[in-house]
Amino acid sequence: MKALAIPLLFVAGAALALTQPTAPAAFTEGQIIPLWANGAPGALGADDADIPTIAVYRATQRPNGTAVIVAPGGGYTNLSMTYEGRQEAYWFNSMGVSAFVLKYRLGPRYHHPIELGDAQRAIRLVRSRAREFGVSPDRIGMMGFSAGGHLTATAGTHFDEGKPDAADAIDRASSRPDFLILAYPVISFDPAITHAGSVRSLLGANPDPKLIEDLSNDLRVTPQTPPTFLFHTANDSAVPVENSVRFFLALRKAEVPAEMHIFENGPHGVGMASADPYLSQWTPLLLNWLRARGLLTAPAARNP
Repeated sequence: MKALAIPLLFVAGAALALTQPTAPAAFTEGQIIPLWANGAPGALGADDADIPTIAVYRATQRPNGTAVIVAPGGGYTNLSMTYEGRQEAYWFNSMGVSAFVLKYRLGPRYHHPIELGDAQRAIRLVRSRAREFGVSPDRIGMMGFSAGGHLTATAGTHFDEGKPDAADAIDRASSRPDFLILAYPVISFDPAITHAGSVRSLLGANPDPKLIEDLSNDLRVTPQTPPTFLFHTANDSAVPVENSVRFFLALRKAEVPAEMHIFENGPHGVGMASADPYLSQWTPLLLNWLRARGLLTAPAARNP
Protein backbone atom coordinates (compact mmCIF):
# COMPACT_ATOMS: atom_id res chain seq x y z
CA MET A 1 0.00 0.00 0.00
CA LYS A 2 1.38 3.38 -0.97
CA ALA A 3 0.59 6.75 0.49
CA LEU A 4 0.62 10.29 -0.73
CA ALA A 5 1.47 12.36 2.32
CA ILE A 6 1.15 16.11 2.12
CA PRO A 7 2.83 17.37 5.31
CA LEU A 8 2.10 21.05 4.88
CA LEU A 9 2.37 22.65 8.29
CA PHE A 10 2.18 26.38 8.83
CA VAL A 11 3.76 27.29 12.15
CA ALA A 12 1.70 29.56 14.34
CA GLY A 13 3.02 32.69 15.97
CA ALA A 14 4.07 33.12 19.57
CA ALA A 15 2.48 30.66 21.95
CA LEU A 16 0.12 31.89 24.60
CA ALA A 17 1.28 32.10 28.18
CA LEU A 18 -0.88 29.53 29.95
CA THR A 19 -1.54 28.60 33.52
CA GLN A 20 -1.44 24.96 34.58
CA PRO A 21 -4.81 24.01 36.08
CA THR A 22 -4.71 22.73 39.62
CA ALA A 23 -6.68 20.36 41.82
CA PRO A 24 -8.86 18.63 39.20
CA ALA A 25 -11.89 16.76 40.46
CA ALA A 26 -12.00 12.97 40.55
CA PHE A 27 -13.93 11.24 37.75
CA THR A 28 -14.55 7.59 37.05
CA GLU A 29 -13.34 6.39 33.66
CA GLY A 30 -16.00 7.05 31.04
CA GLN A 31 -18.25 8.91 33.47
CA ILE A 32 -21.29 10.28 31.61
CA ILE A 33 -22.23 13.93 32.01
CA PRO A 34 -25.39 15.32 30.36
CA LEU A 35 -24.71 18.50 28.39
CA TRP A 36 -27.72 20.13 30.03
CA ALA A 37 -28.62 19.23 33.60
CA ASN A 38 -32.33 19.93 33.18
CA GLY A 39 -32.97 18.64 29.69
CA ALA A 40 -31.57 19.67 26.33
CA PRO A 41 -33.19 22.50 24.35
CA GLY A 42 -35.42 21.14 21.60
CA ALA A 43 -35.59 17.65 23.15
CA LEU A 44 -38.46 15.56 21.74
CA GLY A 45 -38.54 13.19 24.69
CA ALA A 46 -36.58 11.87 27.64
CA ASP A 47 -35.11 8.69 26.16
CA ASP A 48 -31.39 8.07 25.80
CA ALA A 49 -31.47 9.35 22.20
CA ASP A 50 -32.86 12.66 23.46
CA ILE A 51 -30.08 13.29 26.01
CA PRO A 52 -26.75 14.52 24.57
CA THR A 53 -23.79 13.73 26.81
CA ILE A 54 -20.02 13.61 27.09
CA ALA A 55 -18.11 10.64 28.50
CA VAL A 56 -15.09 11.81 30.50
CA TYR A 57 -11.70 10.14 30.02
CA ARG A 58 -9.38 12.32 32.05
CA ALA A 59 -5.63 11.88 31.62
CA THR A 60 -4.07 10.84 34.93
CA GLN A 61 -0.55 9.94 33.79
CA ARG A 62 1.57 13.01 33.02
CA PRO A 63 -1.41 15.24 32.09
CA ASN A 64 -0.43 18.17 29.89
CA GLY A 65 -3.62 20.24 30.08
CA THR A 66 -4.76 19.53 26.52
CA ALA A 67 -8.28 18.24 25.91
CA VAL A 68 -10.02 16.78 22.85
CA ILE A 69 -13.77 16.39 22.36
CA VAL A 70 -14.31 13.38 20.08
CA ALA A 71 -17.33 13.26 17.75
CA PRO A 72 -17.88 9.72 16.37
CA GLY A 73 -19.20 9.23 12.85
CA GLY A 74 -22.25 7.38 11.63
CA GLY A 75 -23.91 9.42 8.90
CA TYR A 76 -25.87 11.52 11.42
CA THR A 77 -28.06 8.45 12.10
CA ASN A 78 -25.89 6.43 14.51
CA LEU A 79 -22.62 6.77 16.40
CA SER A 80 -19.52 4.57 16.18
CA MET A 81 -18.76 5.08 19.86
CA THR A 82 -16.14 2.34 20.20
CA TYR A 83 -13.96 2.63 17.09
CA GLU A 84 -14.36 6.38 16.64
CA GLY A 85 -14.72 7.37 20.29
CA ARG A 86 -13.55 5.32 23.24
CA GLN A 87 -10.56 3.83 21.41
CA GLU A 88 -9.29 7.31 20.58
CA ALA A 89 -9.97 8.50 24.13
CA TYR A 90 -7.65 5.84 25.56
CA TRP A 91 -5.02 6.72 22.97
CA PHE A 92 -5.18 10.40 23.88
CA ASN A 93 -4.95 9.51 27.58
CA SER A 94 -1.70 7.65 26.92
CA MET A 95 -0.25 10.97 25.69
CA GLY A 96 -1.46 12.95 28.71
CA VAL A 97 -4.43 14.40 26.82
CA SER A 98 -7.89 14.28 28.40
CA ALA A 99 -10.71 13.17 26.10
CA PHE A 100 -14.46 13.68 26.10
CA VAL A 101 -16.51 11.43 23.81
CA LEU A 102 -19.57 13.28 22.55
CA LYS A 103 -22.96 11.63 22.16
CA TYR A 104 -24.91 14.11 20.05
CA ARG A 105 -28.51 13.88 18.89
CA LEU A 106 -29.19 12.33 15.49
CA GLY A 107 -31.43 12.40 12.46
CA PRO A 108 -33.97 11.79 11.23
CA ARG A 109 -35.41 12.54 14.70
CA TYR A 110 -33.29 15.68 15.01
CA HIS A 111 -32.13 18.09 12.34
CA HIS A 112 -29.74 21.06 12.21
CA PRO A 113 -29.12 23.15 14.28
CA ILE A 114 -29.64 20.61 17.09
CA GLU A 115 -26.45 18.67 16.35
CA LEU A 116 -24.33 21.82 16.13
CA GLY A 117 -25.89 23.07 19.35
CA ASP A 118 -24.86 19.84 21.09
CA ALA A 119 -21.26 20.20 19.85
CA GLN A 120 -21.07 23.84 20.89
CA ARG A 121 -22.48 23.02 24.30
CA ALA A 122 -19.86 20.28 24.79
CA ILE A 123 -17.06 22.77 24.03
CA ARG A 124 -18.55 25.37 26.35
CA LEU A 125 -19.05 22.81 29.12
CA VAL A 126 -15.47 21.53 29.04
CA ARG A 127 -14.10 25.09 28.81
CA SER A 128 -16.25 26.41 31.66
CA ARG A 129 -15.27 23.46 33.88
CA ALA A 130 -11.64 23.29 32.74
CA ARG A 131 -10.16 23.47 36.24
CA GLU A 132 -12.45 20.69 37.42
CA PHE A 133 -11.39 18.48 34.48
CA GLY A 134 -7.71 19.37 34.89
CA VAL A 135 -7.34 20.98 31.46
CA SER A 136 -6.46 24.42 30.12
CA PRO A 137 -9.42 26.43 28.78
CA ASP A 138 -7.44 27.54 25.72
CA ARG A 139 -6.22 24.06 24.76
CA ILE A 140 -9.57 22.44 23.98
CA GLY A 141 -9.73 20.85 20.54
CA MET A 142 -12.30 18.79 18.72
CA MET A 143 -11.86 15.63 16.65
CA GLY A 144 -14.43 14.14 14.27
CA PHE A 145 -14.79 11.14 11.99
CA SER A 146 -16.89 11.12 8.80
CA ALA A 147 -20.20 12.83 9.69
CA GLY A 148 -18.65 13.59 13.08
CA GLY A 149 -15.94 15.30 11.04
CA HIS A 150 -18.62 17.44 9.43
CA LEU A 151 -19.96 18.34 12.85
CA THR A 152 -16.42 19.16 14.02
CA ALA A 153 -15.71 21.30 10.95
CA THR A 154 -19.05 23.04 11.47
CA ALA A 155 -18.09 23.81 15.08
CA GLY A 156 -14.80 25.18 13.77
CA THR A 157 -16.45 27.50 11.26
CA HIS A 158 -19.65 28.44 13.13
CA PHE A 159 -18.79 29.60 16.65
CA ASP A 160 -19.27 32.50 19.01
CA GLU A 161 -17.53 33.97 22.03
CA GLY A 162 -20.36 33.16 24.42
CA LYS A 163 -22.95 35.37 26.08
CA PRO A 164 -21.42 37.32 28.98
CA ASP A 165 -24.83 38.00 30.53
CA ALA A 166 -26.20 34.44 30.20
CA ALA A 167 -27.90 33.05 33.29
CA ASP A 168 -26.24 29.70 32.64
CA ALA A 169 -22.51 30.08 33.35
CA ILE A 170 -21.69 27.48 30.69
CA ASP A 171 -23.26 29.65 27.99
CA ARG A 172 -20.84 32.46 28.85
CA ALA A 173 -17.91 30.43 27.49
CA SER A 174 -16.71 30.51 23.89
CA SER A 175 -17.75 27.66 21.58
CA ARG A 176 -14.63 27.94 19.40
CA PRO A 177 -12.41 24.84 19.40
CA ASP A 178 -8.72 25.66 19.76
CA PHE A 179 -7.76 23.08 17.11
CA LEU A 180 -9.46 20.57 14.82
CA ILE A 181 -8.64 16.96 13.93
CA LEU A 182 -10.62 15.65 10.95
CA ALA A 183 -10.56 11.99 9.89
CA TYR A 184 -12.14 11.24 6.48
CA PRO A 185 -14.63 14.07 7.13
CA VAL A 186 -17.74 15.10 5.30
CA ILE A 187 -16.98 18.76 4.59
CA SER A 188 -19.05 19.93 1.64
CA PHE A 189 -22.73 19.47 0.84
CA ASP A 190 -21.98 19.98 -2.85
CA PRO A 191 -23.82 17.04 -4.50
CA ALA A 192 -20.75 16.30 -6.61
CA ILE A 193 -18.67 15.20 -3.61
CA THR A 194 -20.87 14.99 -0.53
CA HIS A 195 -22.20 12.01 1.40
CA ALA A 196 -25.88 12.23 0.50
CA GLY A 197 -27.02 10.21 3.49
CA SER A 198 -25.45 12.65 5.93
CA VAL A 199 -27.12 15.59 4.20
CA ARG A 200 -30.52 13.90 4.29
CA SER A 201 -30.22 12.85 7.93
CA LEU A 202 -29.06 16.29 9.07
CA LEU A 203 -31.33 18.50 6.95
CA GLY A 204 -34.25 16.37 5.82
CA ALA A 205 -35.46 15.52 2.32
CA ASN A 206 -35.73 19.01 0.81
CA PRO A 207 -33.25 21.35 2.51
CA ASP A 208 -33.04 25.05 1.82
CA PRO A 209 -30.23 25.72 -0.72
CA LYS A 210 -28.95 28.49 1.55
CA LEU A 211 -28.53 25.95 4.35
CA ILE A 212 -26.70 23.60 1.98
CA GLU A 213 -24.26 26.41 1.24
CA ASP A 214 -23.91 27.49 4.87
CA LEU A 215 -23.04 23.95 5.99
CA SER A 216 -20.52 23.41 3.19
CA ASN A 217 -17.74 24.22 5.62
CA ASP A 218 -15.02 24.82 3.04
CA LEU A 219 -17.01 27.95 2.12
CA ARG A 220 -17.02 29.17 5.74
CA VAL A 221 -13.31 29.13 6.51
CA THR A 222 -11.86 32.42 7.80
CA PRO A 223 -8.54 33.39 9.40
CA GLN A 224 -10.24 32.66 12.75
CA THR A 225 -10.85 28.99 11.87
CA PRO A 226 -8.76 26.82 14.24
CA PRO A 227 -5.53 25.08 13.14
CA THR A 228 -6.45 21.76 11.53
CA PHE A 229 -5.06 18.27 10.93
CA LEU A 230 -6.72 16.20 8.18
CA PHE A 231 -6.47 12.52 7.27
CA HIS A 232 -8.20 10.77 4.35
CA THR A 233 -7.72 7.93 1.85
CA ALA A 234 -7.69 8.64 -1.87
CA ASN A 235 -10.07 5.81 -2.77
CA ASP A 236 -12.65 6.41 -0.02
CA SER A 237 -15.85 5.31 -1.75
CA ALA A 238 -18.26 6.77 0.82
CA VAL A 239 -16.86 10.26 1.42
CA PRO A 240 -14.69 11.42 -1.50
CA VAL A 241 -11.24 12.72 -0.62
CA GLU A 242 -12.15 16.02 -2.30
CA ASN A 243 -13.92 16.90 0.95
CA SER A 244 -10.62 17.09 2.82
CA VAL A 245 -8.82 18.65 -0.13
CA ARG A 246 -11.33 21.49 -0.42
CA PHE A 247 -11.13 22.23 3.30
CA PHE A 248 -7.34 22.19 3.26
CA LEU A 249 -7.19 24.58 0.31
CA ALA A 250 -9.64 26.91 2.03
CA LEU A 251 -7.51 26.84 5.18
CA ARG A 252 -4.39 27.56 3.15
CA LYS A 253 -6.07 30.50 1.41
CA ALA A 254 -7.10 31.92 4.79
CA GLU A 255 -3.55 31.34 6.13
CA VAL A 256 -4.80 29.00 8.85
CA PRO A 257 -2.16 26.50 10.06
CA ALA A 258 -3.01 23.14 8.49
CA GLU A 259 -1.57 19.72 7.74
CA MET A 260 -3.10 17.03 5.52
CA HIS A 261 -2.19 13.39 4.89
CA ILE A 262 -3.79 11.43 2.06
CA PHE A 263 -3.16 7.68 1.88
CA GLU A 264 -3.52 6.02 -1.50
CA ASN A 265 -5.62 3.06 -0.37
CA GLY A 266 -7.99 2.38 2.47
CA PRO A 267 -11.73 2.04 3.08
CA HIS A 268 -13.98 4.53 4.77
CA GLY A 269 -14.49 4.27 8.51
CA VAL A 270 -11.12 2.81 9.51
CA GLY A 271 -10.94 4.59 12.85
CA MET A 272 -7.39 4.31 14.14
CA ALA A 273 -6.73 1.48 11.64
CA SER A 274 -4.85 -0.42 14.34
CA ALA A 275 -5.00 -3.68 12.35
CA ASP A 276 -3.38 -2.10 9.29
CA PRO A 277 0.36 -1.51 9.84
CA TYR A 278 0.52 1.03 7.01
CA LEU A 279 -2.72 3.00 7.28
CA SER A 280 -2.35 3.19 11.06
CA GLN A 281 0.60 5.53 10.49
CA TRP A 282 -1.86 8.40 10.45
CA THR A 283 -1.88 8.33 14.26
CA PRO A 284 1.87 8.94 14.76
CA LEU A 285 1.57 11.69 12.13
CA LEU A 286 -1.13 13.26 14.29
CA LEU A 287 1.08 12.76 17.34
CA ASN A 288 3.87 14.66 15.62
CA TRP A 289 1.50 17.48 14.67
CA LEU A 290 0.25 17.81 18.26
CA ARG A 291 3.83 17.78 19.53
CA ALA A 292 4.92 20.40 16.99
CA ARG A 293 2.13 22.69 18.17
CA GLY A 294 3.23 22.31 21.80
CA LEU A 295 0.03 20.52 22.78
CA LEU A 296 1.78 17.56 24.39
CA THR A 297 3.86 19.72 26.72
CA ALA A 298 2.50 20.93 30.04
CA PRO A 299 1.70 24.67 29.77
CA ALA A 300 4.05 25.72 32.59
CA ALA A 301 6.96 24.14 30.73
CA ARG A 302 6.26 25.79 27.37
CA ASN A 303 8.30 28.71 26.12
CA PRO A 304 6.24 31.92 25.79
